[in-house]
Amino acid sequence: QVQLVESGGGLVQPGGSLRLSCAASRSIFSIYTMGWYRQAPGKQRELVATITRDGSRNYADSAKGRFTISIENAKNTVYLQMNSLKPEDTAVYYCAAHYMNTYWGQGTQVTVSS
Repeated sequence: QVQLVESGGGLVQPGGSLRLSCAASRSIFSIYTMGWYRQAPGKQRELVATITRDGSRNYADSAKGRFTISIENAKNTVYLQMNSLKPEDTAVYYCAAHYMNTYWGQGTQVTVSS
């Protein structure tokens, strides 16, 4: 079992930045692929970014050049640095850990608005 706890969401103006954090309950990054997803009102959950156990990163087209996924092993934490935020980035952001099972966090709200 893996527990994931996201934090760092909030209200930010267009063009601003936020860093989301996802703390895992134990050391899993040597095994699991970690991902950030988001779900806007009335829309399906979509992939934002993933990072594999060997450090390979993958980004949705909407995130390329603006978002960065990273891991801090010492803190069992995966981050999503989001820059140049747009109103269309408004969503609940979820962290997930993929291996034989998939574990999800509870989500953190990101609102981009002036």
